[in-house]
Amino acid sequence: MKYFLIYISLIFCGFTTYAQINELGVFVGGVNYIGDVGPTTYIAPNEPAIGIIYKWNRSPRHAWRFSYYQGSLKSKDIDSDVPSRNLRGNSFENQIKELSAGMEFSFLNFDLHNGKKKISPYVFTGVNYFIYNEIYILNNESKKDYQSSTFAIPMTIGLKARLFDNFVLGAEIGARYTFTDNLDGSNPKNDNFETLRFGNLNSNDWYVFSGLTLTYTFGQNPCFCAE
Repeated sequence: MKYFLIYISLIFCGFTTYAQINELGVFVGGVNYIGDVGPTTYIAPNEPAIGIIYKWNRSPRHAWRFSYYQGSLKSKDIDSDVPSRNLRGNSFENQIKELSAGMEFSFLNFDLHNGKKKISPYVFTGVNYFIYNEIYILNNESKKDYQSSTFAIPMTIGLKARLFDNFVLGAEIGARYTFTDNLDGSNPKNDNFETLRFGNLNSNDWYVFSGLTLTYTFGQNPCFCAE
């Protein structure tokens, strides 16, 4: 019986070597929009953005990730290389405040329970819920109609490194495919502004957060076992 209990304890310790560890930190970077107004460059942050990130690492490869990001979306047709947009001369401004939840997958073993330096590329996806302003464009400038909200699908790639005992530094680019076509005022929902609609009304808008993350790791192995 004694040896059986020791054997069970060793098995339990083997599992808990990969027990969860927490990460809490910040995102600092920029944001840009992709749609019917302004440049068509996919990764071109032109406004500052900030955020808060929490991760629950369920294994050295997988982490549940939750975040809050916010930033301003701004774009002008005069900055576009498309001649028709350049001549049109529209511009807009909007605000994004998003909550995100999903799974982050590390391509390399990223075990935070030992003190070794680690580095790994990663991807993240899940679901976003964000608040924005329903706007319309009049006389080439955007006007606020009312505040609205919808969902988006995040598609993020990045590279992270554990350089110190309790800190993980990352760099990432995260595109969001939204369920709205009116971040830019091109397709207002309000039928009173139907005559102001323009552009491709069958294609939804995107926005992209690009920047750096810095998280602090905490949480201990629940079993004092040799790794």
